[in-house]
Amino acid sequence: MDTSAGTVVGLWRFPVKSMGGERLGQAELTERGLVGDRGYALIDVQTGKVVSAKSVKLFPSVLSCQARFVEPPRAGHDMPPVRIVLPDGTSVSSDAGDSDRLLSAYFKREVTLARTAPESFTIDEYVLDLEAGGPAGQGDKVVEAKVGSAFFANAGMASPVPVGAFFDLFPVSVLTTSTLDQLRAIRPQSRIDERRFRMNIIVGTTAPGFLENGWVGRDVGIGATARLHVAMPDPRCVMTTLAQADLPRDTDILRTLALHNKIQVGSAGRSPCAGVYAVVAAPGTLRTGDAVALGQS
Repeated sequence: MDTSAGTVVGLWRFPVKSMGGERLGQAELTERGLVGDRGYALIDVQTGKVVSAKSVKLFPSVLSCQARFVEPPRAGHDMPPVRIVLPDGTSVSSDAGDSDRLLSAYFKREVTLARTAPESFTIDEYVLDLEAGGPAGQGDKVVEAKVGSAFFANAGMASPVPVGAFFDLFPVSVLTTSTLDQLRAIRPQSRIDERRFRMNIIVGTTAPGFLENGWVGRDVGIGATARLHVAMPDPRCVMTTLAQADLPRDTDILRTLALHNKIQVGSAGRSPCAGVYAVVAAPGTLRTGDAVALGQS
């Protein structure tokens, strides 16, 4: 028998990978995740890699770009165009003939806006040295990382991510307000905001602590029909620390997670985590205010 876990208090869709997202009142959930989520991404023409805010030196402002669909995307239909507003105020529409030129001019690097991830989905990721005792950035490094279906193919594992999708590891991500509140209590000097974590579903919960750590391996029902299976904790990276909109850069957010919620993530070892990754067990329509129920372990 399922037990009440809380209610949906936030739904987020990110039309372009690593750009600002859309906060929704309602979203369609299919086996591929929220319809339209990470529907587009920029490709670095020189390297062939997918552009990510994790590559903070090459694309330092991509997280501050705002992306919105010009009309709501629908399951089983072609993806509608997306409009991108750059930090300098320039507006770029994906169906305009000069979109790649305008985006390349802004980033000062040749990019193209794509609908399908390359077969070898690779990004450059800036990794903070959380053990460094000196100034921020000391000992930090850039690594090349396979993500999406390419990650699972490289590991010899079945992929929960469809080939061509721009998800890093799993199609759905979930975060509770308990985790946000726990971080605020530990680190009141920082601005702990759900936008830093770029999750699809925010669940309003009342129990204390990093609550969703205990959801791994369990099903989560949302609303009338939707159901997720929680696959693993969500290991966090430099993205949580970056400046965006009115949020300042803050490396102490990741360091706080490393100190207080560094947990085992499959066979990959211990990582600072916040939230969980999930696969879709049953599709449905998600709405803010929906009841969330936790299945038996």
